[in-house]
Amino acid sequence: MQIELLMQNLPEYYSPADRELVQRAYRTAELAHRGLERASGEPYINHCVAVAAILADLRVPSNVVAAGLLHDTVEDTALTLEDLERDFDPEVAKLVDGVTKLTHLPRVSRSDQSIDLFERETLLDQEQREIAARRGLPDPEDEELSRARSRRADLASETLRKTFLAMGEDIRVVLIKLADRLHNMRTLGYVPEVKRKRIARQTLDIFAPLASRLGIWQVKWELEDLAFRYTNPDTYKEIAENLAERRSERESQVVKIVDALQSLLQQNNFKAEVTGRPKHIYSIYKKMQEKGLAFNSIRDVRAVRIIVKDIPTCYSVLGLIHTRWRPIPGEFDDYIAAPKDNFYQSLHTALIFDDGRTIEVQIRTQEMHESAEYGIAAHWRYKEGSPRDENYERRIVWLRQIMEWMQEVEDAGEFVDSMKTDVFSDRVYVFTPNGDIIDLPAGSTSIDFAYHVHTEVGNRCRGAKVNGKLVPLEYILKTGDQVEILTAKRGGPSRDWLNPNLKLVNTNRARSKIRHWFKKQDEDQNISSGKNLLERELRRLSISLADINLGKLSREFGYNSSDELFSGVGVGDLSISKIINALTAAERDEEQEILTQIQRKAGTTDPVTFGDDAVSVLGLKGLLTTLARCCKPAPGDEIVGYITRGRGATIHRSDCPNILRIRDRERLARVSWGEPKATYPVDVRIKAYDRDGLLRDVSTVIAEEGINMKQVQVDVSQNQATFDLTLEVGDISQLSRVLNLLENLPNVMDARRVKPG
Repeated sequence: MQIELLMQNLPEYYSPADRELVQRAYRTAELAHRGLERASGEPYINHCVAVAAILADLRVPSNVVAAGLLHDTVEDTALTLEDLERDFDPEVAKLVDGVTKLTHLPRVSRSDQSIDLFERETLLDQEQREIAARRGLPDPEDEELSRARSRRADLASETLRKTFLAMGEDIRVVLIKLADRLHNMRTLGYVPEVKRKRIARQTLDIFAPLASRLGIWQVKWELEDLAFRYTNPDTYKEIAENLAERRSERESQVVKIVDALQSLLQQNNFKAEVTGRPKHIYSIYKKMQEKGLAFNSIRDVRAVRIIVKDIPTCYSVLGLIHTRWRPIPGEFDDYIAAPKDNFYQSLHTALIFDDGRTIEVQIRTQEMHESAEYGIAAHWRYKEGSPRDENYERRIVWLRQIMEWMQEVEDAGEFVDSMKTDVFSDRVYVFTPNGDIIDLPAGSTSIDFAYHVHTEVGNRCRGAKVNGKLVPLEYILKTGDQVEILTAKRGGPSRDWLNPNLKLVNTNRARSKIRHWFKKQDEDQNISSGKNLLERELRRLSISLADINLGKLSREFGYNSSDELFSGVGVGDLSISKIINALTAAERDEEQEILTQIQRKAGTTDPVTFGDDAVSVLGLKGLLTTLARCCKPAPGDEIVGYITRGRGATIHRSDCPNILRIRDRERLARVSWGEPKATYPVDVRIKAYDRDGLLRDVSTVIAEEGINMKQVQVDVSQNQATFDLTLEVGDISQLSRVLNLLENLPNVMDARRVKPG
């Protein structure tokens, strides 16, 4: 029955030879997959036919539909690429090969049968469950469980990376992958809940935005609604029920609105097609979130679309309906004059209708409608004998430009993160001094803009003007800004640009180009710069480089020596914040191992804690503790306990001068940090050239980081200001971040933790 429906729904322009190709592909796929079942229990071939049906609905060529039927055969069955080359059009074999290359990864097999990504993830879930069953309740720190999770994440990221790179070579391959994901989402209810949420989240983050960037609205909205159903089921149900309750009322209202618009257009001699426009659950949810509105306040639940013959008529109809009904200020968008980044074009407006309630109206031409519904796939709709398709060529050029710089990113996880932030995020549209529109991810800075214009402009960027006024380099660009980059004749980027705490660069594209510049510099210089950067940060935190096991730290980050580690820091491949986090985690792991050994000797596995669980005293239970005021230890510091008479244990930093002077060493107890549920006071000193507003700026930075400033003392002498602060921080990483931000303030010379004593 499924293949019969597929054959009936094939595009009418398919020739008998095209239809015969699809029939042969079905017979081959059915034979190859015979006996295999999906998680739902239905025959596996049903999935292949469903993928082909989605592609046929997009009206793609017959060889793409045939490849959709065969897309899993080379990966999952005994069929080989040579078999397909022999039995089918070479283009079919090429497309199946393209899809198969996306999943050429370390394979997990069962009974000698290969399983696709969707099924391999199930095996990894099962692997985790078996590990948990063997060990009782799963421990989030369990090394074996962590490795299983890591393998699954790496597998998914590498597959996505290959998908995106293949997009630049043949867009038809990506259409097949989108159709595959869409049918997987339609049948997601048959898989375990944890897996459902993970796949749904990935769909919202990656595949729905991918469909949107390709302009395929039909696929985009269905992926979003299906994914939203599993990521946020309660809200999905609430909106769906609200829509269902008022469906009949809303449909009758839309009929009246359509009739009124048709009548107005006919009276003024406009030929147009007016229809009600379905509103999708996820788009309603996004509007509720963006505008902080309840469902009843959403304006465009009632929506209509007007399709006219040409662009001038679009604007004439817009003026006509604005004359008849009052438009709502701030609700008009002209995507014809300024198309969206996925080349979408239409006029959008919102009106107050006769019943006093709002409606949303879209006005577009038939060609714009085809492009909006089918995006890049519109290239194959009604194209027989038509001239060159400029819209399609522009999309392909854009895709290839994106993929050209993305090929420099080799790490799969970083690649996928780059796609999320640089390609699939919300966008801002800014202007060059010549009036050209530049499309950037939301949150981009002047430096991001400079690298988007040209690599050399970014490398030599020294300042920026926005709307004719000088702005700091960390200024976040807004839609409509006109940006002019001020450049030096020579030189390169600053290493501070790669410091995530300073937020000078927010796109992975710019970071990649900056790292590439540093990699081309002299290796000795990179080692020296990296070592200096690390030493400077450690000094700021009152930590000595000599106290760190550089060999172990280097291996943890995949480097063979400390010089390679320093070079990685110098070129920007390894951020200082990652090292600080690793040092903090390493100290806790080491203390936990010591605690475990002492517990074993004592013959107990009971946790050794006290007070608010902030510190664990090894070998002692229920002991009162106090954080020492002399050195103010914070999580991540090496600490030691001093057993007092009548007051329990006082917790000091291990390098506290008061502890170093103690002769009665038997009263010292080994302690470790417990769960970080509290904040800890840390003394910080800031030295700066005095200026108006300096204290205000310091306070603002600290407050924006969510840190409480418990005490402040300011001393000004000979135009120099010294701030002695006591900050309540959660851990060393947070302290490192805020010190970076403080030191980057104008006139600040130095910001560091005060050494004890």
